[in-house]
Amino acid sequence: MESSLNDLGQPIGIPLVNWAPPPFPPREPMQGRFCRLEPLDPDRHAEPLFAANAADTDGRSWTYMAYGPFPTLASYHEWMSASFLGNDPLYFAIIDLADGQPAGVASYLRIAPASGSIEVGHIHYSPRLQRRPAATEAMFLLMQRAFELGYRRYEWKCDALNAPSRAAAQRLGLSFEGLFRQATVYKNRNRDTAWYAAIDTEWPALRAAFQAWLAPSNFDANGQQRIRLTDLTHPILKQHAESV
Repeated sequence: MESSLNDLGQPIGIPLVNWAPPPFPPREPMQGRFCRLEPLDPDRHAEPLFAANAADTDGRSWTYMAYGPFPTLASYHEWMSASFLGNDPLYFAIIDLADGQPAGVASYLRIAPASGSIEVGHIHYSPRLQRRPAATEAMFLLMQRAFELGYRRYEWKCDALNAPSRAAAQRLGLSFEGLFRQATVYKNRNRDTAWYAAIDTEWPALRAAFQAWLAPSNFDANGQQRIRLTDLTHPILKQHAESV
């Protein structure tokens, strides 16, 4: 932990020269090669998202979400309209450019410009987005915007029992920061929360790793990756959750 000394000889945090609180993220699209993120609009996005989610026939993608699955389009649209239109969380629909259809959702939340901290969450991918380059690119675009706006800290939190989410956080280059026991309750059950984060000084290396992985040259004629993103981000991680 970097520090300096005050006039009393006490260690204090290093000065943040020329740093100023960043703005709130704009409600504007983010464009990639595999996907586009659009501010979520229930009237435009609820129906195709509900159809895409229907491929998850046993509802396992909702297990670690605080809500869902939704039995009908009407219930999904109603919940989305009540929950998705504010500025925090700020939701985006993930459009798969392969067919131009919404295939997932993600958001910024716990947006704290005064401390330069922002979290990514409410990530829900339909089966046709999972394990696709578009899924990774969506996370890159959200991280890129946050750091380019001037945020210092980019957080990811999840149920400590959600092994796929914990593995995804580390694959994306977010370092493990600890476990908050009995952090919350959802769906009438306990949740211990695992914390992950990346900070602005790590962003240049992370950006290079994402750009290398997303480059056309990293995919063969069958669309298979040549280099794993994990291999590119692992050296950047400051702490690993070895049990994940």
